[in-house]
Amino acid sequence: MDITEIIKNDYQRFPVNQTYDIYAKDVYFKDPMNQFRGIQRYQKMIGFISTWFIEPHLELHDISQSGDTIKTRWNLSWITPLPWKPRISIPGWSELKLNSDGLIISHIDYWDISRFDVFKQLFR
Repeated sequence: MDITEIIKNDYQRFPVNQTYDIYAKDVYFKDPMNQFRGIQRYQKMIGFISTWFIEPHLELHDISQSGDTIKTRWNLSWITPLPWKPRISIPGWSELKLNSDGLIISHIDYWDISRFDVFKQLFR
């Protein structure tokens, strides 16, 4: 199966049953809230999302590959476990870089809104 098809399927199932073997062991991950190296840390972050967020959903809008770079456009949303249950929605995109073995060595997420705009969603 083509790596872009695997990623599409992972987005549909997110955050459960993700395909971690498409990532290099020392994958570099960065988003506006986190920055780290290693597949185990990445798995822990996904585990945190599935444990603490209610109804997390990752909607894929577009995916394309050019050489060793895959770009995805998406919207991540969830219900926050607070008494008033605010829904958070983050539109953004990812840039994934592949090594010569076809494994993802870098996964960088970019948000279309600021961290403050995300925070404000807790109170609307």
